Amino acid sequence: MLNIAFIAHDRKKSEIVNFVIAYEKVFQGHKLYSTGTTGLRIMEQTSLDITRFQSGPLGGDQQIGALVADNEMDLIVFLRDPLMAQPHEPDIIALLRLCDVQGIPVATNIATAEILVKALERGDFAWRELQHKYKPGVDES
Repeated sequence: MLNIAFIAHDRKKSEIVNFVIAYEKVFQGHKLYSTGTTGLRIMEQTSLDITRFQSGPLGGDQQIGALVADNEMDLIVFLRDPLMAQPHEPDIIALLRLCDVQGIPVATNIATAEILVKALERGDFAWRELQHKYKPGVDES
């Protein structure tokens, strides 16, 4: 079971909902997280159970970032709107930086999201299961 987060800017919410509907069976059996409105919209259209955090501008990106910092997140689908300025842009950049530091796969557009979900479907994320068994800094003596 992997920990997967969904985040979408306002003009991308319908796109992420349709994406999750299309791959609902792949996401079943995983622990799912999301920022507030995105998670609500996904749950309204699917049978998936999602742990919802605050909306992005109210700290939801940072809440997901805390899981990334602790190496507890395995995959993030973050459909960003590159044509609209975001008031919480520093939080977004911090989250993406944390993903780079921890080596967490993150899709910021639907094309990359589809590639990652196909890898998830094939079982190509088994390496993340090892990350859960060994936590650097915690398990070292």
